Amino acid sequence: MNHYVSLLIVAAVVGFGAGCRSGWTSASVASISSASIDEADDAPLSDAEAERRAEAYARYAAGVSYDLNEQPERAQEEFYKSALQDPGNESLVVELARRFLADKQTDKALALLSKSAERPTASGMVLAWQARAYLADGKTNRALAAGRAAITRKPDSIAAYQTLTDTYLKTGQPRAAWSILRMGSSQAQADPSFLLGLAELYNAYARRQPAEAAEAKHEGLAILERAAEQKPGHPALRQRLADQWAAFGEQERAAQMYLELLSQYSQMPMLRDAFREKLANLYLQGSDKARAAEHLEAIVRDHPTQYPQAYYVLGTLAFEEKKFEKAAGYFEKTVLFKPDLEQAYYDLASSQMNMQQPAQALDTLAKAQAKFPNSFIGEFFTGLAYGRLKNYDEAVKHFVAAEVIARATDPTRLSHILYFHLGSASERKGDMEQAEKYFTRCLELSPDFAEALNYLGYMWAEKGKNLEKAKGMIEKAVSLEPKNAAFLDSLAWVLFKLNQYGDALQYALKAVELNEDPDATLFDHVGDIYHALNKP
Repeated sequence: MNHYVSLLIVAAVVGFGAGCRSGWTSASVASISSASIDEADDAPLSDAEAERRAEAYARYAAGVSYDLNEQPERAQEEFYKSALQDPGNESLVVELARRFLADKQTDKALALLSKSAERPTASGMVLAWQARAYLADGKTNRALAAGRAAITRKPDSIAAYQTLTDTYLKTGQPRAAWSILRMGSSQAQADPSFLLGLAELYNAYARRQPAEAAEAKHEGLAILERAAEQKPGHPALRQRLADQWAAFGEQERAAQMYLELLSQYSQMPMLRDAFREKLANLYLQGSDKARAAEHLEAIVRDHPTQYPQAYYVLGTLAFEEKKFEKAAGYFEKTVLFKPDLEQAYYDLASSQMNMQQPAQALDTLAKAQAKFPNSFIGEFFTGLAYGRLKNYDEAVKHFVAAEVIARATDPTRLSHILYFHLGSASERKGDMEQAEKYFTRCLELSPDFAEALNYLGYMWAEKGKNLEKAKGMIEKAVSLEPKNAAFLDSLAWVLFKLNQYGDALQYALKAVELNEDPDATLFDHVGDIYHALNKP
């Protein structure tokens, strides 16, 4: 019996940063010996058949040669010609079809699959891929016919169920899709791989048919139980099972399986890191940030330079907990090992400003500016850093630059927050007219923004201007945040300016009581009010 090599793609468990589809290189494929399915062991060959088969072998050998010389496109063309001569080599036919469909070369995929499907011994897998190709080519009826033929030929071929379900859903026939899923559920001898694929289809059905999501979830979970009862041993199958538990909302069951896999494969770095990542993502989705951080820290401890994204997530978690020094450390490692992640520079600068290190923040922002084009966020953060340094002229300049960039590129960034900071920096540099303009714009965009209501109201009160309007604005701020000591002090001060000393004293004393740290301005205001009440 004549044999020649056919190629199979090796499936890898996904970890951080999955790779893209590979070429025909020997490093990315495993070789097995395979005969044509329609080839009998001892059948005599006609001259035409012998010539056809010889050409197939020659084409295949040429493809291998091109592959070894790192010419994947020419290798693929030779493999294609080989498969056309010998369509019984189904593993090669299906792999070529998969690649052609991924590259939008539907005509080549259909030509190859149709020729292979014409054989009386064609498998359900070939028919299922033919259905996929017809669907990609917009030939819906042919796709449905091929899919049904595939299921008839091989009832446990998940590829056919996938194609039929997808086709029926895309053509607005959800009940027909449901009947296909139920047909899959009726396969009593299905193996775990088939059952997991079917559960994935139930999950997809639930997402696309929200009104029937509860029923789909019920059926999908029943399928997962059947898969779990078979106790699949391969880590890839067990990971898929855990993935599906998570997809159906069974977080604890998913976590338990990931933990078992992590324990079993703790000495295999690639699998161990993949399961740690799965656990981290699962815990993040469930808001268990402490356990998520535990697994991410284990990853970066074992691989200090390989997972910058893990450092970034750890930095974000620390920042949310207001552990700014810890966050800054993680963000520093992020930009060190992944210097093209722009957002990490701004998060590092933000952490540094929260650590009262505005000069270091400016250094970080300067590095970002040297590496990336001028951006709204870069200018905005630079304005914040100069504001912390009390260099309000520079702060206003950069806030204005941020405004200009936003107008030109993304007007949605022209938010009340931007105008609040513009108003604050303008007031502190002594430009009251501009400050009033910016605060007014801020409140037009967000009328209930308490910080701006208080700031503008207090600014007017200090100047003895628009006192009644200032009082109304500060009262609104206090109603929004009744225990804010700064707002209460502002209300006391505007009442003092309106000569309403008794009411002013009440709010001033309340501000002193609620303020966490003693504040000289608050005591000064209390003293001024007592003096006005003639209580030396």
